[in-house]
Amino acid sequence: MPSADVNASSPRITRLPNGLTVLVQEDDRFPLVSLRLYVHAGSAFETSDQAGISHLLEHMVFKGTKTRAPGQVAQDIESAGGYLNAATSFDYTMYIADMPADRWELGMEVIQDMIFGATIDPAELASEKKVVLSELERGEDAPSARIFKNLQPRIWPGTTYARPIIGTRETVQAITAEDIHRYIAALYQPQSMLLAVCGQVQEAEVLAKATALFGALQNTAPVDPPQPLGTPQLDAVTQSIAGPSVQVGSMPLNKAYVHVTFPIPSFRSAKSTGLEVLAYLLGGDRTSRLYRTFKYERQLVDSISCSALMLERVGMFSIYATLDPADLERFWHELMVELSTLDAHTFSPEALARAKLNLEDELFQAKETIAGLTSKLGFFQFFENSPLAEENYFHELAAVTPDILQARIQEYLRPERLVASLLVPAPGQPHDNGNATLPANATTLGTPVTDADRAKALERMVRAAWGGAPERAGGPLAEQAFGQGRRGEPARVELGDGRALVLLPDATLPYTALTLSMRGGDHLVPPDKQGLAELTAWVFNRGTGNRTATEIQDFLADRAASMSVTAHRNLFTVSMKFPARFEQELLAFLEEALSSPAFSPEELAREQKNLAAAIRKREDQPMGLALRHVFPFLFRNHPYGYFHQGQPEEIASLTREDVLEFWQRQRTMPWTLAVCGEFSAERMTALATRLAAGIGGDPARGTLEWTAPQWGDNKTAKLHLAERNQAHLLIAFPLPGAGHPDTPGLTLLRATLAGMSGLLFSDLRDKQGLAYTVTAFLWQSPTTGALFFYIGADPEKMPQALEGFRKVTAQLHETPLPEDELRRGKNVLSGDYYRDHQSLLSRTDEAATLLTQGFPADLNREQLAAVQQLTPTDLQTLATRYLNWDAAYMLRVQP
Repeated sequence: MPSADVNASSPRITRLPNGLTVLVQEDDRFPLVSLRLYVHAGSAFETSDQAGISHLLEHMVFKGTKTRAPGQVAQDIESAGGYLNAATSFDYTMYIADMPADRWELGMEVIQDMIFGATIDPAELASEKKVVLSELERGEDAPSARIFKNLQPRIWPGTTYARPIIGTRETVQAITAEDIHRYIAALYQPQSMLLAVCGQVQEAEVLAKATALFGALQNTAPVDPPQPLGTPQLDAVTQSIAGPSVQVGSMPLNKAYVHVTFPIPSFRSAKSTGLEVLAYLLGGDRTSRLYRTFKYERQLVDSISCSALMLERVGMFSIYATLDPADLERFWHELMVELSTLDAHTFSPEALARAKLNLEDELFQAKETIAGLTSKLGFFQFFENSPLAEENYFHELAAVTPDILQARIQEYLRPERLVASLLVPAPGQPHDNGNATLPANATTLGTPVTDADRAKALERMVRAAWGGAPERAGGPLAEQAFGQGRRGEPARVELGDGRALVLLPDATLPYTALTLSMRGGDHLVPPDKQGLAELTAWVFNRGTGNRTATEIQDFLADRAASMSVTAHRNLFTVSMKFPARFEQELLAFLEEALSSPAFSPEELAREQKNLAAAIRKREDQPMGLALRHVFPFLFRNHPYGYFHQGQPEEIASLTREDVLEFWQRQRTMPWTLAVCGEFSAERMTALATRLAAGIGGDPARGTLEWTAPQWGDNKTAKLHLAERNQAHLLIAFPLPGAGHPDTPGLTLLRATLAGMSGLLFSDLRDKQGLAYTVTAFLWQSPTTGALFFYIGADPEKMPQALEGFRKVTAQLHETPLPEDELRRGKNVLSGDYYRDHQSLLSRTDEAATLLTQGFPADLNREQLAAVQQLTPTDLQTLATRYLNWDAAYMLRVQP
């Protein structure tokens, strides 16, 4: 098949005689095919006593069909190197299969079978309900999810959107197998479905297969297209809100969480594009109004964002912020004043152009991967029923003016429409994870009041702000088979002193990605300054000798460019991605940023506050708390045992001199610059040569030998988070480093354990119904590593979970894996490799980090090839060698 630019042809749309729509986009960039089946059946289509049935069905289609045993649908896909999933939203359910190009037909077969051949066995249903309830409880442990659940019935009262997608404990428990079969029969009509297929396929073959699998399905009932709530219905919703409506809740937390919303129309409304632009201008990025005002200038929040969530029939304009509880009253007052006086004509023409460019860029970048392209095309076709929907959106975007934005502000951002939910730390509640106890009289309003009193006071502040408002004006280097497309030959340029440039040409999309990876990170930080590398990364792009932080934000946003700086335990990386037409400007800026970072005292103080806030926010999440503490628990007397982000009080004590000293040493380290996409090789080589001479400092100082850490003496640790539903368990088995000969086998061992058809999932979740999430993951550095088992479940089930882990490892010790299990693991790794290497940045990150750590750039591909040679006996030997419970470390987070 000849190569094709993703923009060269439009998708082909065919409607089968029974009404099922098939979208095909031929794209031969990668040996992959993505399939999406959209069904007009989501939680907004449910009756009150069915709440959660769409989501429960999504779970049950994996639990057995007339031709496949429970778990086999996932096993068949993963065994072929594919990825299988499903997702339930308010307005639709989507079934996903991402396949190797030569196995796409299996993906379509499994999707058809898992839906229309699902047996919905009552015993399996009873088991899976436990998993769904575990998922529900997991969501309630997260502040953001708890707030959204509180908002739904208040901003969308009287609609089916008022209920959580997952349902309630009562409705989930009551759903029967017969209920689910009736639900499928009623809503899973071919006339209400879209099958989207993109990748290395032939349209005729896809249509033939789709006809064979779906053509015999019959429409058994008329299906009326859902109608958006028009202005009269929205006005009725607003009147029933009778806002401002504020609710405040409290629980043991470090931070305050604020979600302010206004009801808006659906995405079908002609006003939707203007609302999207307004949301971006207010809180879409670091150049936005609310970020600049409340985060950067006034330093009242840890984070703030704005979005326009538009569904098929309703919408929600949202402002979400996290902050210190002590700042809540002032923030709330000033936010209300800001909203009440908001005038669209105060946004500069540059800001408006920037918002439009970045919204357009988000859609365009979806084409970078086959999966992203399929989802984008599928969504537009499913809901807009037109291959021109994207083009129409771009026309609407270009037509947005300040007058249009002002009309949206006047119509929708009004106090009587305001619905807000807040979660604040509970007064007098100790934080068992080691944080200080809040005083009993600590409140957001300065006096000891109830949550209801707080809410009423905040509502009064809304009315006061609006009442006083003036009138408003109207892949790897050696890879050749990975993707044909428009790839050029890779090249490597040695620059001396351990520095190198890697060029990976790929002109498929007009974008450029680059990653500069340096040895260092935490390994250059003394034990008494933990968090210094991370703080340096946070403040690094907050100013140069020639530009302020806000000027940098504007510069990047005006070019739809992104830049990230990341400190790791053994590396320090700088990454960028941008449209290729801005290459010369962006490379000049990168050189400026690396050569003259400002590290100004003002920006350093801001980022110290931001980093401390991020730590506290992370420790409000059970899994975040566990992952933050696991490395200090595992290792001692070594940088791997640091609190990578430090402790809030230690971060506050770090000085500009500390940051400068760290950077002066970091800049001398060996590095690799990898570039992928469309670029000028000459320009990149010239830049790398200048960087090697300019930012490198004294090469004699740039030596860093990594040593293996000492493992901790204590094998168990417990952390506590009060008033949570679930307990969480991490088990770590010590392993050798990434370059060890056993690494391919350990990677395969992890693959056989993880995934929806993996040994852990099959036993602890599918058979025993212990948890929503159970998995295994592998971490390896150059000198050490660990294989982790993880589960989050009801605290009373933890002994059973631990016993389940022991049972699986005992089986691995005693009996070689069946050949089909081994084949599944190998194909999972192969499929993951190709899917993970589609984006430009994924390829630059891989090449730069591997080479900087002393590995060959194609190490991952070499190990993938080595995996294919392993036998069941090889894995049994590795399991016996490394999955040793006497050597295991266990960390628990308990309510």
